[in-house]
Formats: sequence, C-alpha cells, structure tokens
Amino acid sequence: MIEYAIRHSEKWVKALLEHLEMLVATMIISVILAAILTMAAMSSKIISKMLVHVFSVIYSIPSLALFAIMIPVTGLGKGTAIIVLIIYNQYLLLRNFITGLNEIDPSIVEAATGIGMSNIQVLFQVRLPLSIKTLFTGIRLAVVSTIGMATIAAFINAGGLGSILFDGLRTMNVHKILWGSLLSAGLAIGANALLLQIEKKIYKFKLD
Repeated sequence: MIEYAIRHSEKWVKALLEHLEMLVATMIISVILAAILTMAAMSSKIISKMLVHVFSVIYSIPSLALFAIMIPVTGLGKGTAIIVLIIYNQYLLLRNFITGLNEIDPSIVEAATGIGMSNIQVLFQVRLPLSIKTLFTGIRLAVVSTIGMATIAAFINAGGLGSILFDGLRTMNVHKILWGSLLSAGLAIGANALLLQIEKKIYKFKLD
C-alpha cells in the first residue's frame, strides 16, 4: 500500500492540489456571497426567513442530483462543481451568520444606537466582533462539507481526490479505493481539527 503511494505520488499530489484549489475557490466566493446575502437578511426578517428556507430546500437535494441538473447549463468540469458547492454552502453559512449576528444581547445594540451609531456601524463594530465565533463555526462546517462534496464532484470530471477513489471503484483497484478514501477523509478530518483549534483560540480571545 505504501509502495503504491510512493510509485504514484505525482498522481495523488496532483489530485490533492486540485481538491484544495476547488476548496479555496469555493470558500472565498461562498463567504463573500453569504456576507452579501446576510446583509440583505439583516434588513428584513421576511428576507431572512425566505433565504434560509430556500437554501435549506436546496441543501436537502442530493449532491449528485444537483450536479446533474447543472450539467446542461454549465457543462462538465471544475466550474460546475464550484458553482454547486457554492450553492450548497449558502445554507450552512447563512444559518450561522444570521444566527450569530442576531443572538447579540439587544441591550448592547440599543446602547450602541443610543450613542449615535448607525446601523452599519452597529453591524461592523458591535454585532460582528461579538458573533465572530458563531460565524467561524459556519465557515468550519462549510469547509468540511465542501471537502466531502468535492470528492463526489469527480463524477462530473472535476478532478480532485474523488477521481482516484472512483477510478479505483471502476477498475476494482483496492489501492486506489483505499488511498482515495483515506486522503479525502484525512483532509476533512485535518481541516476540521485545524479550524476547531482556531475557533477555540478565538473563543479564548473573546473571553480575555
């Protein structure tokens, strides 16, 4: 098994880099889009409920089905995978972003408004700093979800670690199946552990 990994190191390193590329591109666009949608949601409870409901319905759709729906529109490949992953991420991000910003003690918001702060100032100087842990939790969950779903994206020729796994399933190659599974799971577990440590440091910083 180790010998196989050494002999085919170029292949799995390439797949890992493709996976990371999808992850980074997806998360950057996802967070920016979620931030814009959260701003809209903060302006109206109706908009907030509507956005969360719409994206919760989309999130309930099996990923393979959504990939299939998008293929006639955007074709096969990494671009389609990233679009679908961004759409999926909105539910996880919006739910945490909106919850985090709304769970701030109303008396703190009233005090900030009372000293003349505008709604934008309250958002960026009061709500955002106080809700940073909840916001970061949403990002962590989205990262782990993206790593998993990006593996499935290999079905639409998006590359990544899923290409090793599914090629192994197609050819009944046990080494490819094991390494594809281990690398995908390892990346998700590693990313979650790293972000969880950062999350804890953020929480400790807030307490200090």
